[in-house]
Amino acid sequence: MNEQHEYDLPSGQAPDTAETDAALLAELETLRNELDQLRATTLLERADLENQRKRVARDIEQARKFANERLLGDLLPVFDSLDAGLAAAGAESSPLKDGLELTFKQLLKVAGDNGLTLVDPTGEAFDPEHHQAISQADAPGAAPGSVVQVFQKGYVLNGRLLRPALVVVAKHD
Repeated sequence: MNEQHEYDLPSGQAPDTAETDAALLAELETLRNELDQLRATTLLERADLENQRKRVARDIEQARKFANERLLGDLLPVFDSLDAGLAAAGAESSPLKDGLELTFKQLLKVAGDNGLTLVDPTGEAFDPEHHQAISQADAPGAAPGSVVQVFQKGYVLNGRLLRPALVVVAKHD
């Protein structure tokens, strides 16, 4: 397959080498420019694919990390009930109270193994990121702005707040 180029001359004619060289150089420059554009396009596409791969990997990790969020959130009332039962049982030891404590500890361990952390801020400084103040109270001996009572414990799942702790905060003087 013989392609005819604009710089090809019919047989028998002597080529003008300056004209031919200029045409060849122009075509070479055009091909180099096209090659540079293709390289740049390829690099951009590779970068886009790499960014997409990283984004998908990040999304999968987030989905894996919080896949059990609904289940653990549904268990929060169970934690609250066990906690309230233990508080109502008083300080005196009994087989029923001991069994309830053991059950509660086991449940907290399983939840902890799945990324759930208990937020019980009694005595700590009020943190609006993890606590919800429901009232303020005079608390002699407590630092102003500190949590003096916890009505409902809060929970954090893998660094994300699942439920804030409901607290009473010491008044400022």
